[in-house]
Amino acid sequence: MSANNNDTPIELLFERAEDYTKTTLELFKLKAISKSADATSYMVAAVVISVFVVLFSIMLSCGAAIWLGQLTGDLFIGFFIVAGLYAIIITLLFLFRKQWIGLPVANAVINSFLK
Repeated sequence: MSANNNDTPIELLFERAEDYTKTTLELFKLKAISKSADATSYMVAAVVISVFVVLFSIMLSCGAAIWLGQLTGDLFIGFFIVAGLYAIIITLLFLFRKQWIGLPVANAVINSFLK
């Protein structure tokens, strides 16, 4: 702001309005960068955790299938039982995807941007 003593009040007002606009724009940019960084870090953490959950689920499923196969006497029956359980879970997730997945994810994204 370069206010001279010769500036009229209207000129001072325009200079201050220009400074305010620049400052507001800079603040908006910084907030957008902050929100983007938060969203990115959340997504990276979610991906890393998801990878470990998937690996854990695969190992647990194989172990349960082998165990059930030994209990039933045929290994393939254990794998079919585990596959059937996954089919039931997938069906339930598909039927209730909006209540169980869609709304919570949408609310989490909205809350992270409004924070």
